[in-house]
Amino acid sequence: MKIYINIVFVLIFSSVLASCSSSDDNSKSDSIYQQYGTPFEKMPSKEDAIIYQVNIRAFSSEGTLKGVQARLDAIKELGANVIYLMPVFPVGSVRSAGGLGSPYAVKDYKAINPDFGTLEDLRVLVEEAHKKDMAVVLDWVANHTAWDNAWITTHPNWYQKDASGAIIIPPGTNYNDVAQLDFNNIEMRTAMIDAMSYWVYNANIDGFRCDYADFVPQNFWSDAITALRKIKNQKILMLAEGSKVNHFAAGFDYTFGFNFFSAMEKVFSESKPATSLQDSNAIEYTNNYDNSQRVVRYTSNHDVNLSDGTPLELFGGKQGSIATFVVAAYMKSVPMIYNGQEIGYNKRIDYFRRTPIDWSTADASMLAEYKKIIAFRNTSNAIKKGTYKGYSSDAVSAFTMETETEKVLVLSNLTNATVKYIAPSALKTTWKDAFSGAATTITAEISLAPFQYIILKN
Repeated sequence: MKIYINIVFVLIFSSVLASCSSSDDNSKSDSIYQQYGTPFEKMPSKEDAIIYQVNIRAFSSEGTLKGVQARLDAIKELGANVIYLMPVFPVGSVRSAGGLGSPYAVKDYKAINPDFGTLEDLRVLVEEAHKKDMAVVLDWVANHTAWDNAWITTHPNWYQKDASGAIIIPPGTNYNDVAQLDFNNIEMRTAMIDAMSYWVYNANIDGFRCDYADFVPQNFWSDAITALRKIKNQKILMLAEGSKVNHFAAGFDYTFGFNFFSAMEKVFSESKPATSLQDSNAIEYTNNYDNSQRVVRYTSNHDVNLSDGTPLELFGGKQGSIATFVVAAYMKSVPMIYNGQEIGYNKRIDYFRRTPIDWSTADASMLAEYKKIIAFRNTSNAIKKGTYKGYSSDAVSAFTMETETEKVLVLSNLTNATVKYIAPSALKTTWKDAFSGAATTITAEISLAPFQYIILKN
């Protein structure tokens, strides 16, 4: 049911409380905001990022921003340096998915969901994360709004409509809890960019993960990112939840590895060869000729965790999921971890409801593996910036990442059987184990135990 708002009241109220006004007011420019806090001095460069996705509803028993703040040390110890918060905004009242409703049905772009806390809570979270050398990015939902977002009643012309004049849901979807915005409307685009700017100014956040990015026009993203990058005298990180190469041209730092995740699933569910992963890597970088650009890759996120399963379900249990994470984290990518996967949490998280993670069930040995894998990536310029070359077999994902001064070889057996990997001549040399430093000489072949991975460097 739509909620109708007295427009006169809204205008009077917003003139009194301009600093915390609703996103309905598109007349504001960036100049009306005062920068809260100071720019983050240790902002990671785009190739250095280790992204940690936080589902606020599930992250703590409280399901609040303060609950996230309480576990910042654990995120830091994992090795992550970018915290990506799922939407912090109030949720619309139309809840087709049941429960508490989708966090991607935004009722007000310039407010904090009261279930999560307050603007001050977000500010403190960001400040504390910065003190621990971690950036904070917000999840931004540009394509659509909730049906009771104030824009519906005050600016119905900001939405796409059908032949009868009724506002529509996103075309080709069953997203009945949201209304499709019209990006041909300049006023709406201006208001959207203003709302994004609001959070950079008022909470000192460090960038955005942009939801449903493939379905929003490239020229909007270009305008938005250009405006956002002018706000603070530091870089901000911009992640497109999309696969279009032109997102890089619009100013995004990363695209999303949909194809790669699907390819990993098929290695396990359909017995596809490990070579299919290097094929997927090539597909995701097609027509992308700037070697500094990266795709964000993952073995779990809020969507696939709920719809497909946890990494342990999808990738052969504990050892298989770690072997797969190594490939996702090291193969010309920026890795993303979804809260809980690092401790082997094997329950699906329903992000439409309160389903708190039970951190007491942590698998200590699995957490140690994640920390080891991430720690090496954080020290390796070859993994972060290098040139990729694939050498995979049917069973083993094998590749090198190389700079002028460092070369890393990754071998990961993605099967539950012991296999022999026949080494090509290019790899037959002396290496050092990346973790122990022990010398290893590759000759004709290497035996790998089920789901064993080896990381070598020279």
